Amino acid sequence: MRVVALFGPTGVGKTAVAIAIADLLRERGEDPLAISADALQVYRGLETLTGAATPQEQARLEHRLLSFVDPVGSFSAGEFAHRAHAEIDAALTAGRRPIVVGGTGLYLQAALTDIALRPPPDAETRNKVQARLNEHGPAALHRELARRAPASAKAIDPHDRTRVGRALELLEMGEHPAPTGEDSRLWTASLRHPTLLCGLTMRRAELYERIDARVDAMVAAGAAAEVERADQAGASRTARSALGFEELLDGDTDAMKRRTRNYAKRQLSWMRRLRDVHEIDLSDTAPDGAAAEIAHILAARPGSAA
Repeated sequence: MRVVALFGPTGVGKTAVAIAIADLLRERGEDPLAISADALQVYRGLETLTGAATPQEQARLEHRLLSFVDPVGSFSAGEFAHRAHAEIDAALTAGRRPIVVGGTGLYLQAALTDIALRPPPDAETRNKVQARLNEHGPAALHRELARRAPASAKAIDPHDRTRVGRALELLEMGEHPAPTGEDSRLWTASLRHPTLLCGLTMRRAELYERIDARVDAMVAAGAAAEVERADQAGASRTARSALGFEELLDGDTDAMKRRTRNYAKRQLSWMRRLRDVHEIDLSDTAPDGAAAEIAHILAARPGSAA
């Protein structure tokens, strides 16, 4: 039985497609479940901000690896890989179809491959880099990264605080920073299980409209209150990297929209570098149509690797 990996930019409609696929698979006698591969949806209490599946959506499709980490704690891709592998392996052993739903590239790769993860920095190195980020901002440190590791800097957005900081941490540790775009294509050849890789896309103007509307809906549903509670509790650096966390603390929803649109642009660029991905454009296709297309591929080639 093949794993289904469903990924794409934030706001494109991954959860709706996953639920539609599950409905079709159940009609065929299957028992699917979703496994989230999102770096921020692991945090408990930030469900509205991170766009995690709602209780109503989870009633239609069981989701794993959501909302199990306290936001005051840190969580790593290595910890996630261990949990995701266990969930996927257990589902397959039980004859259930895993649908891995992801928006975070590293977490998707961690779920689907035996990724060789870099060691975490010691507290002194991390604090040093974070202090410099706070003082100078990610764009300034990205310029430093471009001097020290130009190939890696080219693959990182200058305003991506998390990735700029991580790259500099690795340099301080004597490690080479994050892999380049070429490596991001090659990992799809090293999957742990036969997997149908499905990339969801949308015309950029329409996606940006959806993102803006989604941010407004999140704010109306109480995302700012989530952020304030997490901040008062002492949210960790990793929890605070959630899209909109700092922006909502400042009451700046326009900045949250800009940051989310920029992130979605990077997600699309990353996804289109991957090999062996079945791409589905949701601009003119409803979730049910995308699900039917994916279910047809599964039925036609039940055991193939892509």
